Amino acid sequence: MDAFYASIEQLDNPELRGRCVIVGGMTRRGVVSAASYEARKYGVHSAMPAFQARMKCPEGVFLYPRMERYKSISKKIMMILRTFSPLVEPVSIDEAYMDISGCERLYGNPAEMATSIKRKIKQEVNLTCSVGGAPYKFLAKIASDLDKPDGLYIIRPEEAHQFIELLPIQKVPGVGSKTFKKLDRMGIKTLGQIKKYPDKILSSCFGKFGKRLKDLACSIEKSGVTTSSERNSISCETTLSEDTCDRDFLKKQLLVQSEDVGRQLRKIGVKAKTVTIKIKHADFKLITRSRTLKTPTHSTGTIFNESIKLLNAYRSAAKIRLIGVGASGVVGRNRPFQKSFFENNNRSNSNWDKVDRVMDEITGKYGRQALIRGGPPKKK
Repeated sequence: MDAFYASIEQLDNPELRGRCVIVGGMTRRGVVSAASYEARKYGVHSAMPAFQARMKCPEGVFLYPRMERYKSISKKIMMILRTFSPLVEPVSIDEAYMDISGCERLYGNPAEMATSIKRKIKQEVNLTCSVGGAPYKFLAKIASDLDKPDGLYIIRPEEAHQFIELLPIQKVPGVGSKTFKKLDRMGIKTLGQIKKYPDKILSSCFGKFGKRLKDLACSIEKSGVTTSSERNSISCETTLSEDTCDRDFLKKQLLVQSEDVGRQLRKIGVKAKTVTIKIKHADFKLITRSRTLKTPTHSTGTIFNESIKLLNAYRSAAKIRLIGVGASGVVGRNRPFQKSFFENNNRSNSNWDKVDRVMDEITGKYGRQALIRGGPPKKK
């Protein structure tokens, strides 16, 4: 979708059409979630700090996100896509892959089908989208960005090899600024040039991503479109209003976030095997620390306790600007997992599970502030 959040705001409020609309956290510490194409002309883009966006575009209209509204529109769009092919893989609220193999007799060639998809989305939700078509997922992703907004770009199978050979390396999904600088120092300007380098050199320089780059350069794309909607990870993070090294304050943040992660796990009926904390320092250095549990959990208390252990083990005194908790390695929904042999432990977990579920019911009915867990005791 094109500037999804901002486009919905312009759709719902005609007075915003043609104006610079910027959606995101509006505090000085907040970041831009989406910017209309009018705002992008001033250099505003997603993930940009809000204060920078205000400097670049002082006449912009700054709005807080309305996630429930965006999710509602997203569901309608995904349903539209499934009327063209049953093989739809949502990858975010505003993006999805489709496998259209065998659909030609119904909807014509890829360009004709893409045009029909764009037309139906415009008719039913009155928003524009950009469609990319290619024989490989990563190329389709790139193609969808080549003709925005309201674009359509098809890379035919017979064109794919030359396209890969000449593709600027910074256009490859996963190549960020740091990776691009490394590649540039190596003299690699296009994806095709990756093939000149031995696997050992690429692995030593880029780890697993080196193998991924080599595969893409050789037209090897192992991942197909998957229709599974199960989430393998759930996380919650907060950009703090001020940089801090106050451990008691950070633990309070972890408690709120653990509550949110646990609630989401219980809501979809799964448990997680790994707990991770994410820390971003004032200099934007990003750190993650993980712990794999003996028994999968969806307990808020367990997630919180494990996150506290990870925080305590991280000894840096540097100030922190962002902290978050994640749970991954999801099991459940008829997936078997090993339970504990210790009955006392099981009874204890069962009791706390009841507490979690009662809290979920109360906060679900009366709001999340209706019942709040007590924070960890402060050290004297």
